[in-house]
Amino acid sequence: MPSVPTNSRLSGEDVYFAIMSTRSTQTTEPQEELVDNIEGFLQEMIELLEPDRKEKVGRGRPRVLPAMCLWAGFLVCVLRGMGSQLAIWRQLALTSLWDYPRFPITDQAVYKRLEQGGTDDLERLFFQISRVMQTRLEPYAQHEVAPFATEVVAIDTTTLDPIARKLPALRDVPKGDRRLLPGKLAGVFDIRYQQWRHVQHIVKPDENDKVTARSLLAHVQSGALVLADLGYFGFEWFDDLTDGGYLWLSRLRKKTSYEVLHTYYEDGDTFDGLVYLGAYRADRAKHAVRLVTYRKGRILYRYITNVVDPCVFTLQDIAILYARRWDFEMAARLIKRELGLHLFWSAKTVVILQQVWAVLIIAQILHALQLEIAGRAGVDPFDVSIRLMVEYIPLWSRDGTDVISIIIEHGRLGGFIRDSRRIRPKTPDIDPNSLVPLPFNLILEREPRYARRKCGSRDKNN
Repeated sequence: MPSVPTNSRLSGEDVYFAIMSTRSTQTTEPQEELVDNIEGFLQEMIELLEPDRKEKVGRGRPRVLPAMCLWAGFLVCVLRGMGSQLAIWRQLALTSLWDYPRFPITDQAVYKRLEQGGTDDLERLFFQISRVMQTRLEPYAQHEVAPFATEVVAIDTTTLDPIARKLPALRDVPKGDRRLLPGKLAGVFDIRYQQWRHVQHIVKPDENDKVTARSLLAHVQSGALVLADLGYFGFEWFDDLTDGGYLWLSRLRKKTSYEVLHTYYEDGDTFDGLVYLGAYRADRAKHAVRLVTYRKGRILYRYITNVVDPCVFTLQDIAILYARRWDFEMAARLIKRELGLHLFWSAKTVVILQQVWAVLIIAQILHALQLEIAGRAGVDPFDVSIRLMVEYIPLWSRDGTDVISIIIEHGRLGGFIRDSRRIRPKTPDIDPNSLVPLPFNLILEREPRYARRKCGSRDKNN
């Protein structure tokens, strides 16, 4: 094995070239390794769709470019950081992609095919890859996170960046025109598996999150623990979640009135007990919920949940798990910034959505790699740098390099594995023996009344 200096921090390229001669020569079956080669994995997944693909047969000459080759070129351009539709044409017409031949087509033919192609194939590929990842990530999933729940998910939305006015169709559009706003994405993100469970496009970027909230639940198992921010805060929403068999965790909005039913523990600003949300007849929730509070410096943290047993879901666990809601934000940052979704290739809605699905497909694979590397290296997933993975893995994996083993063995030297800057919340210690038992005859349900408020803008700060 070549010697690698340990007294200085090396770049990814330095580590790569220093250890290339040590890479494993062993071959493994695809089922044994998660993803040895991202492009090879994509090719395998695309080929699985091919038998079910029925090209439209009509009058005239058959299409020169098969649909699966078009999507292969699209995905590779996203993976390699290329930033235009023209790059797809170059991949398919000027060079050979994988084992496909060069296709005698014009760039305008590619543009037209994308405009007519829709998103069905990419959506099918996304869900097919997601199913494969779910199975392969099982040994590395964080099952210790809220083990009392069937699954743990975060739901939220992320606004898509405005379309650049440099695109030909938008050069004369005034800055701030709504035609520049491509909408936002609403999604369900699996905390244990670090995978997107479901994503849907919302045309209106200022639409209230609660409008699509219930449609997201169709993609969440009963018994799951749902994490959501104050954009989803509402008495009726909380009651519907409870009645639907879901567990949930939220912050308490400021100025929300409540009625204390039972106190498990109280010491200054530290409180754990059961309350009814809504102390007035005009607006009150149906189910009693658990309220926990504690102070850290000048900040008073207040959370509510329908997991009413403090021994099942401790104050410390609540604070730590609510912080995991930011997993959604970090996953959104990956697709928007690291994978280039803030730079749209077209002003056409269908091409924008194709780019969204292509980026999500690549993100699923990168999240899976991050989780496997963390599991095999014995570190937290966020100790594995997703930014460096985006930069180096597509380059390294193309020549058959065992990327995962390299990062696990030399990751700290190259900065791929480093201590995450995420803050782990610390709460007051509560002795379980000091908890006041719940009276057996306490009534935890009442007749609800919901004040009908107009849907407004998101409120994450109250």
